[in-house]
Amino acid sequence: MIEEKPRVRFAPSPTGPLHVGGVRTALYNYLFARQHGGKMILRIEDTDRTRFVEGAEQYIIDALNWCGIDFDEGVHCGGDYGPYRQSERKVLYVKYIEKLIDSGKAYYAFDTPEELEEMRERGDGNQQYDASIRGKMKNSLTLSQQETDRLLSSKVPYVVRFMMPPERVVKINDVVRGKIEVDSSTLDDKVLLKADGMPTYHLANVVDDHLMKITHVIRGEEWLPSLPLHVLLYEAFGWRLPSFAHLPLLLKPEGKGKLSKRDGDRLGFPVFPTQWKDPQTGEIAMGFREEGYLPQAFVNILLRLGWNPGTDQEIFSMQEMIRTFNLEKVQKGGARFDPEKARWYNHQYIQQMDNETLAKEYLKILHRKGHDAPEEMALRITGMVKERINFPAEIWDQSWFLFEAPRELDPKVMKKKWKQDTPEIIRGLREQLAGAENFQPGALKEVVSDYIHSNGLGFGKVMVPLRICLVGKAAGPDLMEIMEIIGKEETLSRIDRALNP
Repeated sequence: MIEEKPRVRFAPSPTGPLHVGGVRTALYNYLFARQHGGKMILRIEDTDRTRFVEGAEQYIIDALNWCGIDFDEGVHCGGDYGPYRQSERKVLYVKYIEKLIDSGKAYYAFDTPEELEEMRERGDGNQQYDASIRGKMKNSLTLSQQETDRLLSSKVPYVVRFMMPPERVVKINDVVRGKIEVDSSTLDDKVLLKADGMPTYHLANVVDDHLMKITHVIRGEEWLPSLPLHVLLYEAFGWRLPSFAHLPLLLKPEGKGKLSKRDGDRLGFPVFPTQWKDPQTGEIAMGFREEGYLPQAFVNILLRLGWNPGTDQEIFSMQEMIRTFNLEKVQKGGARFDPEKARWYNHQYIQQMDNETLAKEYLKILHRKGHDAPEEMALRITGMVKERINFPAEIWDQSWFLFEAPRELDPKVMKKKWKQDTPEIIRGLREQLAGAENFQPGALKEVVSDYIHSNGLGFGKVMVPLRICLVGKAAGPDLMEIMEIIGKEETLSRIDRALNP
């Protein structure tokens, strides 16, 4: 039971294109907020300026817009809790750093990179900066106040670290994971403020979530190791904890390891929602949109990657997603991405598309291929092949032979179906077709059927070789429709080429 209208946020870093796992996180936040009449916020977490990529922020906004995920507040639409870009909130964080230092929850650390490396190489069994190490390092805990003040006034580089309490069991109840307990003695004193004056993700994330009144933090499993620190930061500030829900990883199709772009490249499927062009290398990575996925299908694919409605229903409209989504039904284990299942989803949505919309896409494809067709013809062809396609571009793959004669006849099918008596059978059929005055499907079916029955032939001995003559292979839509579309002259010409290769 949600006691208050939730405020959730999607907070990506502009370090490159948005991965499908990130889109799923945005989707789950969106569905949860909309179901409970809450607010959805887009915050850009760009505190790590070394990894900032030009154009990534706009890519994120555009990609989520294509998915149908909209926001109530954010970097692109404003709101009462802005700015929504963390690099523009830098001054704000200093106040909270000072609060932690004044309360003894954080401290200045002046250790040089060389000193930190030496610490890790000492070989005393501990390589992290924690309660057992901090007393041996150069920080405001080991230095006098006078020396600390001198270093600060001299602009000596420093970071601010959180003072992790020792021997403390941090207990959290995660909506997805259930009860989580972590021994603080296993955790290090994380940096909260970097030497460049920018806060780390940990500090900025907690401060912003509090100031923006975020009630539910729904994010990926990769942030689970940071959860105890975030809980302790809330405690250090004396703030109310939001509810946490950590979503499962998206796994490779094989089921082992996190899904990556390399997997998509290897197996031929995208891992980004829309096309991304690397601003430095110029490399282009295709997206689900460019591969022909419909946005409704794409979000439906992501919906089921980690969430089970408890029914056999597979296809959900956005309104159905909002109505039925439940965080408690999100699985703990990783969700395997299945490219075949993804194509199946797109096929279902293609079948729901009206033929007029699909025909318009088909006309664009024909134009790129150097062909033209009346709208009525494009509409008819679309209806003929629609059930065979998973993507709009496949209409051409299923209909090219209506515009171009086959350059070769499938050798495997020829070997299996083109028998010694086949040429004679097809010549006889050709004579009947040549004499046909009506070249419409109904009349053609009657001509072919009469020929088959009058000669005591099986349909397979005639229809498959005829299809090979006209299409070049043993697959395709109705033969009578094909013959009418390509016309009598072209039908006879293709038969002649097959008989006289």
